[in-house]
Amino acid sequence: MPYRSARRRAAILVTLCLSVFLIVVDNTIVNVALPTLVRDLGATTSQLQWIVDAYTLVFAGLLLAAGTMGDRLGRKGVLMGGLAWFAFMSFAASRTTSASELIATRALMGVGAALIFPATLAILVNVFTEPRERARAIALWAATGGVSVALGPVTGGALLEHFAWGSVFLVNVPVALVALVLVGILVPTSRDLDAPPLDAKGLVLAVGSVGLLVATIIEAPDWGWEAPLTIAGFAGAAALLAAFVGWERRAPHPMLDVSVFGDRRFSAASLAITGAFFALFGFVFTVTQYFQFVRGYSTLSAGAHTVPFALFTAVSAPLSPVLVRRLGTNRVVATGLASMAAGFVVAAVTSANSSYGIMVLAMFFMGTGLGLVMAPATDSIMGSLPPERAGVGSAVNDTTRELGGTLGVAVVGSVFASRYGAGIVHGLGALHAPARAISIARQSIGAADVVAAHAPTPAAAETVRSIAAGSFMSGFHAGSVVAAAVAIITAVAALVLLPRHVGGPASRPERALEGAPAGEGVDGRAPAEGEAQAEAPGAGDRRQLEPASSD
Repeated sequence: MPYRSARRRAAILVTLCLSVFLIVVDNTIVNVALPTLVRDLGATTSQLQWIVDAYTLVFAGLLLAAGTMGDRLGRKGVLMGGLAWFAFMSFAASRTTSASELIATRALMGVGAALIFPATLAILVNVFTEPRERARAIALWAATGGVSVALGPVTGGALLEHFAWGSVFLVNVPVALVALVLVGILVPTSRDLDAPPLDAKGLVLAVGSVGLLVATIIEAPDWGWEAPLTIAGFAGAAALLAAFVGWERRAPHPMLDVSVFGDRRFSAASLAITGAFFALFGFVFTVTQYFQFVRGYSTLSAGAHTVPFALFTAVSAPLSPVLVRRLGTNRVVATGLASMAAGFVVAAVTSANSSYGIMVLAMFFMGTGLGLVMAPATDSIMGSLPPERAGVGSAVNDTTRELGGTLGVAVVGSVFASRYGAGIVHGLGALHAPARAISIARQSIGAADVVAAHAPTPAAAETVRSIAAGSFMSGFHAGSVVAAAVAIITAVAALVLLPRHVGGPASRPERALEGAPAGEGVDGRAPAEGEAQAEAPGAGDRRQLEPASSD
């Protein structure tokens, strides 16, 4: 079959990576636009967090259900549907006129992203069935995700330099349409005919627990961390999470088989990815504002100053499979997380006037570390499950990534907001500034710049800007320390819990590609003497595909 050739598999991999690039870039492209959204839409720090997190929250909340949908209905069809929806909602987001409208459309974009992401990895695992080739393919897939995280700000910066802020969403439309056409032409579908029905109760409990947790963290700086509403929010999130775990243990068709977390390859790798993206997304949320508001860079310049991160990630990610074979999965993943922690420590001692070289050093540690974490941890998750469960495995992998990023923006952003707000209140209060001016300035550093513009004298304006910059750096340092702490804790956990060598699942690989001729092995050749024959459609294990004519 054509897709059995190395050239066809390479083309499929490029197509899947393009789809990943699209939705991961959208995770971070909006970050460079945050200062612009403050100026044009009057967005507060809380609204900025929601503009970022509405997308990742829905993305993370629906991933497990989307993975199951792909397993059941066919991953190619779900991927194409997700690309079409993502293109439509990206256009809608570019036309919004308020922060509230943008938050709503960002949430709807997350639905499309949830359909796309698990399908890409599930298809990849079923196309690349030889373990070493699969590891290389996953490394490139992971590198695409890592590079996309860093290219988002520079892409957004270039667009904002010449166009309105809506362009950072409108640019998704042609990319999504190109990916849609390529998927239709090149990508085979795969499915699990024994996939369970949708676990609606589990979905509601999962989304409710994560959503309430994120909402409480984001709003806590305004409510007060010890306020009854904040405490009730955390308690409610914990209760919903406990209810979710309890239901999944006894549900006839659970959305998430929680027993898989008993495999350290699965659970420790999931923790590593969660910790890495928690730290990374929390840092990205603040660093783009640091470049524009504190250092005074233009949107294009701010984005360009993040390019070293992409380069370091692109170099280290393809090397990770080689290092794993020599050192072991646990050591490589733990080293990557420790490297990221070192980068956040460097950022935590950066001042408003530090040279850019200091930030490049921080990005070297962060980017190199992320590249070392993603591919081995992802391969550990996917290698612990049989290919017929690739959709759910991919969804869990992606959920840990997005959940980590969502919580990172919420937690680091809220720590930052608390320190920034306290600095503004103390600094402007000491100057006996009007209460309204203090209230406005504490919403964001962009709002503080507006207050400075209305100061009675140039000297007073400069004082307000100085207080705002100092308050911002206080929050930036605190957020970087939190990110470093999370990275180092997960590094220790990965070293202790993650096995050194990740073997494949006990079950045999699935003949998962549509149109695979009866009697061929999973690699497209006839079975050698002594090998088991692949089951014919409808016989034995039903976890295979419909004939090619159905596609």
